[in-house]
Amino acid sequence: MKPDIIRIAQAIFTVSDLNASREFYVDLLGMNVLHEENGALYLRGVEDREWTLKLEQCGEGETPRVRHLGYRVRDEQALDGLLALANEQKLPHRWEEELDRPRMLRLQDPFGIPVAFYHDVKTHPWLLQNYHQHRGPGLQRVDHCNVRVPDVKATLDWYCAELGFRVSEYTVDEQDAYWAAWIQRRGGVHDFALTNGAGPCLHHWAYWMPDAMSIIKTCDILAGARMPERIERGPGRHGVSNAFFLYVRDPDGHRIELYTSDYITVDPDFEPIRWMRDDPRRQTLWGAKTPRSWFEEASPMEAFGGGVQPAREGLLTGIPVHVI
Repeated sequence: MKPDIIRIAQAIFTVSDLNASREFYVDLLGMNVLHEENGALYLRGVEDREWTLKLEQCGEGETPRVRHLGYRVRDEQALDGLLALANEQKLPHRWEEELDRPRMLRLQDPFGIPVAFYHDVKTHPWLLQNYHQHRGPGLQRVDHCNVRVPDVKATLDWYCAELGFRVSEYTVDEQDAYWAAWIQRRGGVHDFALTNGAGPCLHHWAYWMPDAMSIIKTCDILAGARMPERIERGPGRHGVSNAFFLYVRDPDGHRIELYTSDYITVDPDFEPIRWMRDDPRRQTLWGAKTPRSWFEEASPMEAFGGGVQPAREGLLTGIPVHVI
């Protein structure tokens, strides 16, 4: 039986200046500080009942990176199954703990992506209906992550075969080679997206927004703070996922997507949606063309033994058309 993974749940970013990151995430985006320790902030959206993003001050001589991406699992038996999988496939792994999470299995998947799995967690009252405490544009809950990988098809096949992910949409080129894929566990469009390129690197970490106007409000807030350069792409609407989107960059270049209005994939007769790489409606149903930085820049990921995971070039070359 495959481990029962519920959803994407957390990420840990290291940052070069925690005060600058606080200004961006808390003062401007309005994320809520659940815990604060020396050198670390634990943040959440108003619907999150646990922290979903930890910002950690870089160590001496370190560059900003992603320490790991985390998934919540159904029960302790799921962790046992993941441990058996790691042993069977000789994946680097160890037990770790974090604030509110006493037992996490950290492993490096076969493609070098650092992932953590946990079941037991201390939850906290949500802030969803404490409207008097809402700040900024209103980030609601963690939604998904997107990782740039050298071999989309191999990564996709492993996550589906071993961890029970399901495909909602995918992109191929003229030779029918996989350029990107969107896969999920919780019944939305995706918990995890894969895009072709040098990696593994985190392309973006995404939060669900209550509506399109909250995303537009983000643009106004960043413009009012004299930081419009933090807006990298959007607002607009994706063809893939149908989502209304905005991509912003934090002070260290970590990319955050603000995202709303996708669809559910829970019906047993749902069929994955196929896109051609150079279909202009795929990446932008409407809106400005995609900047080149969106394809060429991403956050490095931490290696299991420390340092940065080396990025290997993607199997496919080039980038889609309709790029500025």
